[in-house]
Amino acid sequence: DAGVHSKAWYAAACDRRMAEDALYQSNKDGSFLIRKSSGQDSRQPYTLVVFYNRRVYNIPIRFIESTRQYALGREKSGEERFDSVAEIVENHQRTSLVLIDSQNNTKDSTKLKHIVRVS
Repeated sequence: DAGVHSKAWYAAACDRRMAEDALYQSNKDGSFLIRKSSGQDSRQPYTLVVFYNRRVYNIPIRFIESTRQYALGREKSGEERFDSVAEIVENHQRTSLVLIDSQNNTKDSTKLKHIVRVS
């Protein structure tokens, strides 16, 4: 698998609403967790959920069959690809993640700082 099951940030039995509620409760910029995607699509198996500036962002994690790698969001040229979901998390604990608000067409960025556990 993607190397997620033993990780503190992986919320296995968590749906979108539970994830969003947990992040709103944490109320800390850079709070995050990873959950299974709602669609149960093998090409988008997980979702990175991030809290920033009083908003929750749900960012799809795609699985790229041809290279057996993972990437964030919609496919784009020159995108970063990772060998595991854990590598995505480790990378964005060091480097900022761009958060795009499609409704207001704004961009923010934050690092993944606080692991949120869903009880």
